Amino acid sequence: MGCCNRRCGLIAGAVFGAVVAILGGILIPLGKNIIQRTVEKEAVIEPGTTAYDNWVSTGANVYRQFWFFDVKNPQEVLQYGISPVVLEKGPYTYRTRYLPKENITLNPNQTVAYLLPLGAIFEPSMSVGPEEDKVTSLNLAVAGAYSLISPMLHTFLENKMTATNSSLFQHRTVKEMLWGYTDPMLKDTVGLFVPYNGTYDGYYNVYNGKGDISKVGIIDKWRGERSLGFWNDTYCDMINGTDASSFPPFLDKKKPLFFFSSDICRSVSASFEDSINLKGIEVYRYTLQPITMASPSVNPDNRCFCRNQKFTNNCSIAGVLDISSCQDGRPVYISLPHFLYGSPSLREAVLGLSPSEEHHSTFLDVEPTTGFTLRFAKRIQVNMMYGPSNVITFPVVWLNETAVLDDETADMFKNELISPVQMLEIIQKVLLGTGVAIFVLCLISYCIVRRRHNQSKLA
Repeated sequence: MGCCNRRCGLIAGAVFGAVVAILGGILIPLGKNIIQRTVEKEAVIEPGTTAYDNWVSTGANVYRQFWFFDVKNPQEVLQYGISPVVLEKGPYTYRTRYLPKENITLNPNQTVAYLLPLGAIFEPSMSVGPEEDKVTSLNLAVAGAYSLISPMLHTFLENKMTATNSSLFQHRTVKEMLWGYTDPMLKDTVGLFVPYNGTYDGYYNVYNGKGDISKVGIIDKWRGERSLGFWNDTYCDMINGTDASSFPPFLDKKKPLFFFSSDICRSVSASFEDSINLKGIEVYRYTLQPITMASPSVNPDNRCFCRNQKFTNNCSIAGVLDISSCQDGRPVYISLPHFLYGSPSLREAVLGLSPSEEHHSTFLDVEPTTGFTLRFAKRIQVNMMYGPSNVITFPVVWLNETAVLDDETADMFKNELISPVQMLEIIQKVLLGTGVAIFVLCLISYCIVRRRHNQSKLA
């Protein structure tokens, strides 16, 4: 009778272990379902959700750092036509995106419209010097005029330059170069980012994700249109993805992230590179790939971005994007800093450039469950055509727009999302491990007891 009770107890123990293990197994899909429902609810862009509060006003400080290419031999370039030698000077840092979105309108078709106000506040403590520091750089008005007018009128332009004491190079303050000065030749305000303060980016119209979380943050319209109209091509004029501040949740490493940047007047994609730890939070790092700025011979999709056959040597030059069509005709060319991923000829024409993936590539660190971008570095170089030759792309300045979540936000993020997920995973593993251990132990013990019982009966 005792042996029977022992065997029954072991069977009961095995059943109990199996139940505990099954419970642990059930918690895995159940827990994932709970997490998914919570994220889908809080990721919707509507009043009352976590996403909405962070979306209206950026929590993290966003900075734009500028490095100028200071020309060290302007007179030799002008007199003897030798290659310009430049020395990087910076950073000069400004706080941006500190203003909340304006004119927010919730639409009945599950979209939300808004304006993004632009502003820049100088941060002396994060800069190498004051805004009054001077740099020797390309004369924006002269370089632009050389690019825009016919070569037949270059003599007229040069007479105008002589009359106004203008030159191909100029010595101006950082503040003037960035935010504007009155040019003596044009008698108008000229600057790399004129106008900026007090202006807006948008209107944007984006999906709020309600009813279909896979569309949250996806841009429906920009400036009231579903295509750009800059490139005269259906493909290149597409507005793809989000504004890069967030993406639809539950990322798939195998799929690229698409986003639109008004700074470069086009949509681009970033591919998964690595999983890294950011203040105790696992994030996926996505980077802009070299093929994004490749020549059409390497990436045929870029054919419609090639607008000047002469400048691009029949579209064979990689690494530079002509955005004059979205800059009111101004001859502005965008690249990655120091012509990273660009054709060697771009770096050979101007001495002193040294591209580095670590310092000059663009990346996004995105939390994979929520799709929130927790850190980013958007790096862009502004170039212009170099004087009467009209064949050399001259680097003027490059910028790094960057932000990272602060410690307080990181702790909140971990407490509200990461910790519950980790706790659920621990409970799942404990239940599953304990249940399997009890089941196996009871099963082995039962077999031993039964064998001994059978042996005793035979004896």
